[in-house]
Amino acid sequence: MNQAQLTFARRFDGVSGSAIRDIFKLLAMPGMISFAGGNPSDAALEDTLVAELSRDVLLRDGKKLLQYGATEGWAPYRAAAAAFLRQEIGIDAEEGHVLPTTGSTQAIDLLLKALVNEGDTILVEGPTFLGSLQAMKLYGVNMVPVDMDEGGLCLDALEAAVKKHNPRLLYTVPNFQNPTGITLLPERRKAIAQMAAQYNFVVAEDDPYRGLRYHGTPHPTIFSFDQNGYVVYLTSFSKLISPGLRVGAAITKNEALLRKLTVGKQSTDCHTPSLTQAIVAEYLSRGFMAPHLTQIIPRYRQQLQHMLDGLASFPEGVSIIRPEGGLFVWVTLPENMDAVALLQKAVDKGVAFVPGTYFYAGGGHLNTLRLNFSNSEPNRIDRGMDILQSVIKEG
Repeated sequence: MNQAQLTFARRFDGVSGSAIRDIFKLLAMPGMISFAGGNPSDAALEDTLVAELSRDVLLRDGKKLLQYGATEGWAPYRAAAAAFLRQEIGIDAEEGHVLPTTGSTQAIDLLLKALVNEGDTILVEGPTFLGSLQAMKLYGVNMVPVDMDEGGLCLDALEAAVKKHNPRLLYTVPNFQNPTGITLLPERRKAIAQMAAQYNFVVAEDDPYRGLRYHGTPHPTIFSFDQNGYVVYLTSFSKLISPGLRVGAAITKNEALLRKLTVGKQSTDCHTPSLTQAIVAEYLSRGFMAPHLTQIIPRYRQQLQHMLDGLASFPEGVSIIRPEGGLFVWVTLPENMDAVALLQKAVDKGVAFVPGTYFYAGGGHLNTLRLNFSNSEPNRIDRGMDILQSVIKEG
């Protein structure tokens, strides 16, 4: 069959799709040990409970839930999400500040739609979540990476970039960052909120991992230091309840921005499915989150420790960042090593990971890689780390 020869929009130039999604194709190989994903553990997905909640909300509000809903969202979800943010995260949020989104990924897309024109500059962490980088590329923006250290974004580098590029947006993942696992220091959070107001740019505070803390104490959000509506807090229940439900939220006190996000969403998906919003609302309002986290965190902590123990015996010159939570460990190899080349060798021996270069706006950094521990049992982590160690030793 001869297929039509189509000309595609220029926005797709240089955008080839998610490297992680391509790596996922390798995971169907029998016996593959995957450190490549970012999914919560299957053991953390409460399918029976979600089935019961689904039944309850459908029997109570089925006609409304199965009908079209408001773009602004299912009111009980907005109320439950706002209460969760106030009580568990310490954010001064009301129902009217919450826009339900189809995962926090959609919130990023809506912010881009509302705030940036082609050629505008966005500041990103170097490295950062590649899904957001891909969304930014589709909008034709100029992505400028800002240096990080083990305390997160370096303030001097950030201010220098702000002065030089006059950005529209700063994108940051402050807790257990994807991909590095770094947590932004509290004094830097306050400074970033102040800098946004001083230089007139929006901060997208993407915080999907906050509840997955295994050590240390939580820090205030950047949003909590915002006095002028420059910070948008993005939350998601994908890592805490279910990624398949696709329920998140964008929270802002800037009424004009909230309206633009809502209008942008109308032409994207009309509204986040009311049924999944209702399920999450019921989950939150019945108080299931706290006991759920109490149950899953010890498991994740154990899996992380097995990975860290395995990394402790890696060859000299290999360094890591020890996260206080989240789902990832960041590894830096000696400068002469190429993680992209090592990936195929590791896959041939039954282990997959994600090379770190894909998380950098400008590429490079070939001697880095990201490891995920949440999807493997401790014995498989031990075996996978032994294999990966041997691959690195062989070069």
